[in-house]
Amino acid sequence: MPYGPCDPRERRGRAAKAGTGPLAGPLPDIVIASGRKTVPYLRAFKKMSGKRPFTVFLKDPRTGPDSADFIWAPRHDRISGPNVMKTLTSPHRVTPEALAAARADLRADLACLKPPRIAVLVGGDSRHHTFTPGDIDRFLRGLLEVLQSGVSLMITTSRRTPEALLTALSLLREYDDVFVWDGLGENPYIAMLAIADGVITTADSVNMVGEAAAIGKPIHIFRPSGGHPRITHFLDGLFDLGIATEFDGRLEIGDRPPLDSTPQIAAEIAKRFETWRSRRCGHS
Repeated sequence: MPYGPCDPRERRGRAAKAGTGPLAGPLPDIVIASGRKTVPYLRAFKKMSGKRPFTVFLKDPRTGPDSADFIWAPRHDRISGPNVMKTLTSPHRVTPEALAAARADLRADLACLKPPRIAVLVGGDSRHHTFTPGDIDRFLRGLLEVLQSGVSLMITTSRRTPEALLTALSLLREYDDVFVWDGLGENPYIAMLAIADGVITTADSVNMVGEAAAIGKPIHIFRPSGGHPRITHFLDGLFDLGIATEFDGRLEIGDRPPLDSTPQIAAEIAKRFETWRSRRCGHS
């Protein structure tokens, strides 16, 4: 994947008879897919004759712009074409409605933190980044410096966070104005963003940084060891807009222009779908 064909057992004819697989059942009007394993199925939908679905792919399918009727990709990807839309940030679930709902039903251990409150979004080791012992020490020293300025910290981690970094962050629980998610129950990620006056986030996750950009607060980027040119290009775009800065133990507090590409992407999909459907039906 993404270059191979669909599983032979899941091709349209066999899938319809078996009633299983992505190609089974009544055809939808629109198919939205993401991930390399879905590309062959999207191509299969696109090649159907007659009343086939409108196909959308999110991110670069690696098989060219003809893989779907419409493709969204981040600006740092190389794909281009008349059916391709590119934005700096990715589509995500951090909507104004989700933020408002989190503020209205705020958990007590976050509500009791004094402002200004800083959300600390911690990723972990990835294909392109590694948290070395030196990185962990540097990150912790930066957070301690921030604490001394009189702010509260709301820290959440991910499944990729290495054990040594989790242990280091747990030491901050001894401070009164620090919340560290213990990994139990639902991650209060959205709630933290909803009440944050600023964000510190690690650079290993483009999606995490992009979600932080949607709340309209300053973002401080911590870079662990490693990197990738595409991630650097993405971060440079945020730096150029004045939305983000490098994290060096100092903080900026205040409003920033929110950057949320999700509504634009959704509107473009809807517009392209309506145009495609009108042409298919023979309307002007």
